[in-house]
Amino acid sequence: MKKWISRPRLEEQLTGSLKAWRVTCLLGPRQCGKTSAARAIAGKAKAHYFDLEDPDDFERLQNAKAALSPLRGLVVLDEAQRLPPLFPVLRVLADRKPLPARFLLLGSASPELIKGVTESLAGRVHYIEMEGFQLSEVGVPGMERLWIRGGFPGSYLAGTAAQSLSWREDYIRNFLERDIPQLHIRIPALALRRFWTMVAHYHGQIWNASEIAGSMGISHPTARQYLDLLTGAFALRQLAPLAVNLSKRLVKSPKIYVRDSGLFHALLAVPDMGRLQSNPKYGASWEGFALEHVLAMVGERHTAFWSTHGGAELDLVVEAPKGRFGFEFKAAGSPGMTRSLHEALKDLKPKRIWVVHPGDKAYPLHEKVEALPLSQLESIRKTIGAPK
Repeated sequence: MKKWISRPRLEEQLTGSLKAWRVTCLLGPRQCGKTSAARAIAGKAKAHYFDLEDPDDFERLQNAKAALSPLRGLVVLDEAQRLPPLFPVLRVLADRKPLPARFLLLGSASPELIKGVTESLAGRVHYIEMEGFQLSEVGVPGMERLWIRGGFPGSYLAGTAAQSLSWREDYIRNFLERDIPQLHIRIPALALRRFWTMVAHYHGQIWNASEIAGSMGISHPTARQYLDLLTGAFALRQLAPLAVNLSKRLVKSPKIYVRDSGLFHALLAVPDMGRLQSNPKYGASWEGFALEHVLAMVGERHTAFWSTHGGAELDLVVEAPKGRFGFEFKAAGSPGMTRSLHEALKDLKPKRIWVVHPGDKAYPLHEKVEALPLSQLESIRKTIGAPK
């Protein structure tokens, strides 16, 4: 197993953004490889690197204007969310003409969780969201390993399955006990761990505030606060329902997922593929794993799920440059047509629906529906009009 996996598409995105924008912000969960990607870019340019988890760098940036004003070229600020007063200073530095330096910020929290970043850098910053490893990066032979271990480099590249699981358990503990408090959020780690684990049991289901809040003995607003916090820290995903003008009553609450499949398995104490295949969450695990790959390809701005109170549903609807497309995720190696797919074709009128499965053969199910192996996902990029 290689100890380094190149990520050329991400590096191309970063390089293009750094040329076009004064400030680029690379966002993603901790330990997903942001620092390695930034160092790969910085190694090709004249760069100044600050790590805000380094006490010396953190102290130097207490007077950020004095420290950053003289610098030329590329300035990389790792874990920038640790110092919110930095962002108003960056606004001033990014407005200089001519511009002597461009800034690459690395952050493990969404702009909504970082006080002042959106207001301070509006119109000056381009956001790139980063995930862990993708199947296109590790290769098809690594799919099962990627599915069970998740995309964090430390987990995927671990020498043994036991070491990978241990890495993920340590990650969860450190995330709750260290990383969340660094965002100036005071929630007991034990309560947040219980909530995260409970959400894992609802992975791929409609958010039910009453049921989850009641099980934990907390209020609805508190449950919502926990959900939004873990979403903003890239631990959970909320997929919005599709809002279309139909006569049918539609579900209006989001679906919730643990974003990384490896963390999902760790939260449920599922150590390997054998145990996963006998677990009732096997299908939900595949759904979340495949969903993240599609979202990484098409982006997230115009995506939703479709579900009616009558029971018809489609896991993902994408409003892409070339029209509306649908995705269903089935862990069965040879999926077939369903009533929901027929209703989705009738009501949503998509150009095409793909049923994404873990097998190795693509085949038609209907004039507009195709069973598609996840390993062949890249083959539809041009059809949808997804960015290269």
